[in-house]
Amino acid sequence: MLLELFSANQSPAVIQLFTEVFSDSEGKEEGQLIGHLVTDIVANTKAEDLIGFVALEDKEIVASIFFSRLVLPNKQAGYILSPVAVATRQQGKGVGQKLINAGIKHLRALGGEVLVTYGDPSFYSKVGFSQISQDMIKAPLVLSHPEGWLAQSLSEEPLVPITGETACIEALNHQKYW
Repeated sequence: MLLELFSANQSPAVIQLFTEVFSDSEGKEEGQLIGHLVTDIVANTKAEDLIGFVALEDKEIVASIFFSRLVLPNKQAGYILSPVAVATRQQGKGVGQKLINAGIKHLRALGGEVLVTYGDPSFYSKVGFSQISQDMIKAPLVLSHPEGWLAQSLSEEPLVPITGETACIEALNHQKYW
């Protein structure tokens, strides 16, 4: 399995991957929603605000992940992990964890300090995330499942409460994703 940085010429295959994976797991409507999200992310996010990775097996993209800028009121270098998809036939083999860990290593090398995500605590706890409250870091929008608000420090310093509003990239800045 080869992990590499996402490039724009991979967009069609990556969009198809996200659409198929979320259709398989959550239904066709959710697959279309997440496919549209990824289309918006890759087409409309400034390059300096987006980092993506793909996992390839026999030159086929079998997983992908995106990290985008999260503006924090204390000016720390923040990122949000969203979304991530692993081809249905590849799930349960640790591919998602490898992608996440590669992304975390890359963000640390760039000087990233805080990483948040919104997802399943039992999965994301395997790669260093812990549940946080809105008192620790406020989500950019209202959370429909507050228990899924997760974070980790990318530096040697522990997470500390950050007071104030946060902001995500425009593609994620829609209540339907929260």
